[in-house]
Amino acid sequence: MASKAQAESLTEEVICSICLDFFADPVSLECGHNFCRSCITRYWEREERNSCPECREEFADRTLRASRALANLTQKVRNLNLNREGKESKRHCEEHEEELKLFCETDKTLICVICAVAEEHREHRFRPIKEAVNIYKDQLKSSLDSLTKKNLDFQEKEQQQKEKISGVREQSHSLQFHITSQFAELRQIITEKEQSLLRDLREEEKRILDTMEKILQEIQENIRIIQKEITKLKEQMDKKRQCDVSQGGSSSEQEVGHALY
Repeated sequence: MASKAQAESLTEEVICSICLDFFADPVSLECGHNFCRSCITRYWEREERNSCPECREEFADRTLRASRALANLTQKVRNLNLNREGKESKRHCEEHEEELKLFCETDKTLICVICAVAEEHREHRFRPIKEAVNIYKDQLKSSLDSLTKKNLDFQEKEQQQKEKISGVREQSHSLQFHITSQFAELRQIITEKEQSLLRDLREEEKRILDTMEKILQEIQENIRIIQKEITKLKEQMDKKRQCDVSQGGSSSEQEVGHALY
């Protein structure tokens, strides 16, 4: 069992991931992955870009390095598998002890020629084992190619969607900056207008108040002059009355004095 497991492990190392067969003229890409020279060349021509089918890394040119060590290992594993298959190829039917030569497509199992005519498989479809292997191998390869293409398509769509998202974010950031700048300018204009209006209001207030203060001062000055004249007249009248009383003036003069007073 150990030798079989080792053989299977080695076989995986010398299988091309494109054709799923042993390497034929193996070459290495710059990323380190290996393929058949013809497989990777056809792949690049079909995809129209120089990229690795496994890691998707893209290359500036089609640099292919031949791998002699891998070619030698492939041949050794191929020989090992041929020897192992030669020993195991003579598998027999447990029921009839006949060699298993047919593949029942209905039951998906290997059968012998006696099983094929038995009641259990009478209406089933059969193929020779090698033919069935080639058919299913082609089907698997076709499925792999289809899935690989779909994977590439979705990766392209993923990249396109990321670019769209990045574009929306950049546009949004640009608009945010534009809006912020515009409103900053508007605030500056409004602030300057506010300061200008307040300055004009204060100047108008000062002009009006200066005029009113001047008028008030003139009124107060007139009041002061009038009050001064009134005080002066009262003093004169008091002196006159006192003089008249002391001299015993006529009643008519006294009445005039009282009236004036």
